[in-house]
Amino acid sequence: MLKKRGNLHKISIVLPTYNEKDNIVDLIRAIQKSFNNAVEIIVVDDDSPDKTWEVVGKISDENVKVLRRLNQKCLTTAISDGIAISKGEVVGWMDCDFSMPPEVLPKLARSLDEYDIAVGSRYITGGKDARDTPVGIIGSILINYFAKYLLDSSITDYTTGFVVAKKKVLEDIGLKGDYGEYCIYLLYKALKKGYKIKELPYHCIPRKFGESKTAPTLSKYLQRGIKYIKTILWLKFQKV
Repeated sequence: MLKKRGNLHKISIVLPTYNEKDNIVDLIRAIQKSFNNAVEIIVVDDDSPDKTWEVVGKISDENVKVLRRLNQKCLTTAISDGIAISKGEVVGWMDCDFSMPPEVLPKLARSLDEYDIAVGSRYITGGKDARDTPVGIIGSILINYFAKYLLDSSITDYTTGFVVAKKKVLEDIGLKGDYGEYCIYLLYKALKKGYKIKELPYHCIPRKFGESKTAPTLSKYLQRGIKYIKTILWLKFQKV
């Protein structure tokens, strides 16, 4: 699964960025090391003021690409745009702040020999949410409990954002939402369509550099939390 066919990489990793210039180069190198360089990396940057896109553009590696998006700032469409231009049969993505361990990516990818989607989970045995934001930790637990109760209890971490999947599955389902609610949509829709999902444990740790995009303020976190809840309710009660 980790081999290349000529210039066609079987695995592509999409990295959606906004003001991650202090993390991005080290993260790219860590991902390449995890896959023994047999990976396509696509950085999708929403015109970061810190010029993350420029930093990536200086990397001399044909397997590292950067897409700079002007007048856009949306996590979900950034991931979708990265998927659209990826060459891999398998596509993954993760946060770009080192809160998610790059070395877990190959384990997720290998799971696709038997599954359609593989995700990292903070809430199964061996996983842990060790971020330094108590509000974020509590909020994630509550949202995931709500999702498990209303949707499907077989998934422990609906808001993971640490995903590797077969590209054809992603193209079939698509992503909807503005921020992390896309992941709730993706996982639930995948289950409803009969796709198989594998969860592997990982430790979510505090970001290495920079400011959190999820919950820079309590009001911002509450706004996003409401969107998550609305997505769960919509998925539960939508007419099929």
